Amino acid sequence: MPLVSGRYPVRNPESLLNAGAQPRSNLPRFAVVSDFAVLTTQVMLSTALYLQAGDTVTSLTWKSGSTAADTPTNWWTALYDDSATPALLGQSADQLTAAWAANTAKTLPLQSPVQITRTGIYHAAVMVKATAPPSLLGAATLVGAVSGYVAGDVPLTRSSGAALTGTAPATIATPSAVAYVPRVVAL
Repeated sequence: MPLVSGRYPVRNPESLLNAGAQPRSNLPRFAVVSDFAVLTTQVMLSTALYLQAGDTVTSLTWKSGSTAADTPTNWWTALYDDSATPALLGQSADQLTAAWAANTAKTLPLQSPVQITRTGIYHAAVMVKATAPPSLLGAATLVGAVSGYVAGDVPLTRSSGAALTGTAPATIATPSAVAYVPRVVAL
């Protein structure tokens, strides 16, 4: 008997809201309830993202809120693996001084597609070096909730690095929990 007889949807219902695409995101669109100045210039922000074996990630999309990037000089997005110290899998090109306007989704292709070989919690990251980075849309929460309830919980959002410019670090090292979860979409 097919799974549809058990009332399982044939397609992911969220994909029907996303122009029929099958993206992976860390938050459904209806959970995006905040616009927050979560980015610190030259510091990477990473957020947990569930990916399945067989997924191919070609780009990452983030959406700014009501604050645009003010005089950006470097900005990029990156994807990290699911290891205890997440390692870099791919990065977009450095966007240098390209504008990131308010209320604008930015889809940045990774320099090479990333084939996901095992199901797990990966980490999508964004870094903006600017006089003032853009705000990001997502969901506000508490640091205690973001960092986890029980041993082994994967933190939802973390900041790491300092004085970053055009290249993503090889790993997410010495991260700090952040009380905000920006929405990211992997295509």
